[in-house]
Amino acid sequence: MGRDLTALFDPGSVAVIGASDDPAKYGHAVASQALRADGRRPVHLVNRRGGTVLGRTAATSLAAIGEPVELVVISVPGAGFEAAVDDALACGAKAIVGITAGFAEAGPAGLARQRAVAARVRAAGAVLVGPNCLGIADNTTELYLASDRFAPGSVALLSQSGNLALELQLRAAPHGLGFSRFVSLGNQADVTLVDLVEDCARHEATTAIAVYAEDFGDGRAFARAAAAAGKPVVLLTAGRGTASARSARSHTGALTTSADVVAAACRDAGVELVRTPREMTVVLAALGAGPRTGGRRTAVLTDGGGHGAVAADAAEDAGLAVPELGAPVQDGLRTALWAQSAVGNPVDLAGMGEQDPLSYAATVAELLAADEVDAVLMTGYFGGYAASDGGLGGGPAGGLVLAEGETRAAEKIVAHLAAAPKPLVVQSMYPQSPSCRVLAGAGIPVFAATEDAARALAAMTGRGDAGPAGVPRVPALPPAAEPLRDAGYHGVRALLGAAGVPFPPAREVTDEAGLLGAAAGFDGPYVLKALHVLHKSDAGGVALRLADREALLAAYRDMHDRLGAPSYSVEAMADLSDGVELIVGVHRDPRFGPVAVVGLGGVLTETLRDVAFALAPVPARRAEALLRGLRSAALLDGVRGRPAVDVGAAAAVIERITTVAAAHPEIAEFEVNPLLVRPDGALALDARAVPG
Repeated sequence: MGRDLTALFDPGSVAVIGASDDPAKYGHAVASQALRADGRRPVHLVNRRGGTVLGRTAATSLAAIGEPVELVVISVPGAGFEAAVDDALACGAKAIVGITAGFAEAGPAGLARQRAVAARVRAAGAVLVGPNCLGIADNTTELYLASDRFAPGSVALLSQSGNLALELQLRAAPHGLGFSRFVSLGNQADVTLVDLVEDCARHEATTAIAVYAEDFGDGRAFARAAAAAGKPVVLLTAGRGTASARSARSHTGALTTSADVVAAACRDAGVELVRTPREMTVVLAALGAGPRTGGRRTAVLTDGGGHGAVAADAAEDAGLAVPELGAPVQDGLRTALWAQSAVGNPVDLAGMGEQDPLSYAATVAELLAADEVDAVLMTGYFGGYAASDGGLGGGPAGGLVLAEGETRAAEKIVAHLAAAPKPLVVQSMYPQSPSCRVLAGAGIPVFAATEDAARALAAMTGRGDAGPAGVPRVPALPPAAEPLRDAGYHGVRALLGAAGVPFPPAREVTDEAGLLGAAAGFDGPYVLKALHVLHKSDAGGVALRLADREALLAAYRDMHDRLGAPSYSVEAMADLSDGVELIVGVHRDPRFGPVAVVGLGGVLTETLRDVAFALAPVPARRAEALLRGLRSAALLDGVRGRPAVDVGAAAAVIERITTVAAAHPEIAEFEVNPLLVRPDGALALDARAVPG
């Protein structure tokens, strides 16, 4: 059920320590907001000097109030924070909001103080938001303990930035969005982002959860909480750079950035990941609007070729599909439109909207009724006739008649959508026009920018499929295995082989006698690898297709003279014909734990960068979906006369590799590259592990 945060969001009484008449102090802003709901619950202002604050008598201490206080806001200088916390706990506080800064963000000494305070709070059975936060608000319980007002609504906003929260509020207003709750996360010393997501998921008045976070704490727990929320979670985060990959020692590390990890976690958990505050409000507006669907087949409707072409590109950039409409749908559209209209997709009225605005509604009806259409994006001039007011503002002359027709068209579009509910989003040059306001008033998202409309539609589509049936969105970690004692090449091979990952026969050797003895154990051709050499292929430490023992011995002598490796591996040469080389790796992220990378492998892995990411371990059905989503996925089904490879076998091996890696937290990176996939199965040809 998660932690009980009732005392935080609906306390019986509130006190503000550090309340002040000085507008420059945060205690002034919080106290002013708290008094807005003075009739809902007792609100006590505390200032060590006493006197009056905001026209009310201030207590000199919590003890001086003379009665228990359930929630205490602390906005005092850092030196007095611990004493204020102790006073709050002594007076029976069950929730504390710490505005005061100077803790973990200030260095190791501040972190130690913060941990000690959090421990005292938890031991008392209370909860602490912050420190170093900007307060909280709950419009549903009339709790106002932040410096600014948040318009009422149904979005819970959990933010690690106060200014970004204010920007989101400003951007949300034009879309009619408001907030059920606001929490400034602060340092998350006690109450964490995960706690808040879980509580907002249970909050009936909250229909969507918006998060700005730089520090997820336990990222995998966040993903699990978001996946289980039962309502949309939209995430804006920072740190999408590649600096974290520069020091990586394996291909897997070099291919994995923080952005990849967060994107994989969000996809697995069903979280909408956005890049800017503007995109966040666009997505929230869409999620609060009409129906959602699992399909992404989108029909673009316009009354001008330029808008249609731009909208089609924007839709595809947003991950939507804009396929050509089938012949029956095109025939139905032709009966509703005139001869010059284009009906393939985009559907272009080609000026008919100026003659008959109701043609928009007729076309929308046809598209909504088509089984092959999952969503509709209407773009361009619609709204301009009603905005022109009889020819003014750029509209055609005699626009009053058209304006009335356009408003009727908007009303008919609303009726058609009610009869055949599908995602419908509108981009208009005149989004504030009366006809567009009719659409918006009925819950149809209307935007001025084409890219916003496309992103909104993407948020409303493709969400019906929660992934392969029977596969949990966020995989559970397996129990930790005994630490790997031998992280060398053959030690890793043995570990993976015991889990069912197939390898060619191989033996480790240190001299020529061992080399020849190994060669006698299996037939050629042979492979020779120099061990304990990073990126063996680049260093000339791999020799392939050595036909016999003489060729093997010659390769060994040459390699040893150049590299002087302490040991070598003699292996049976695999049949590479008709095969596709993949990479399977697992990188241990400090926030999200083991993260898998799957993609096109071999020596060109980092050059091609055709890879996909997922939280590990990766079930076979999800692994197959990742492989099918690669840019080079066509190679798996056979091209230019080559046979298809056994993708199911590859997916099963991926599950085994990622499960082993997830069970070894002492290993920072696991990698099999290449994993050779042939028509008759999959075979791991090389493996490595990088200890943490």
